[in-house]
Amino acid sequence: MSHFTTLQVQIKDAELLAETLQELGYRVERNASLRGYLWNRTRADFVIRQKNGYDLGFRRNGDHYELVADLWGAKIDQQAFLEPILQRYAHKSLLRSARQQGYAIEAEERLEDGTIRVVVGRWV
Repeated sequence: MSHFTTLQVQIKDAELLAETLQELGYRVERNASLRGYLWNRTRADFVIRQKNGYDLGFRRNGDHYELVADLWGAKIDQQAFLEPILQRYAHKSLLRSARQQGYAIEAEERLEDGTIRVVVGRWV
């Protein structure tokens, strides 16, 4: 019986996901086997190994990624784990999209509540 749980996340770009995980200090294995309860395994595109033997992974499902893990064994707070990943991913995605559309990043600041404020502009 599998204990793996999958959670859909608003991540679509593999390159940005890999950059985000690396910037947050995670060592990531690509296209690897994910370990769970009683040596159960499943595949994931990005795997973060944990010392407790319960890995965390991201796997493509259609046009988006999902978090896959044995959350009971991994002993993580899924919101605390995902929040910085999703925030950094969204930030990187915004910057890339703005540049692709011809905008320049004019200012950027982190507010007290953790929100990142970005000001973009373009000459017309």
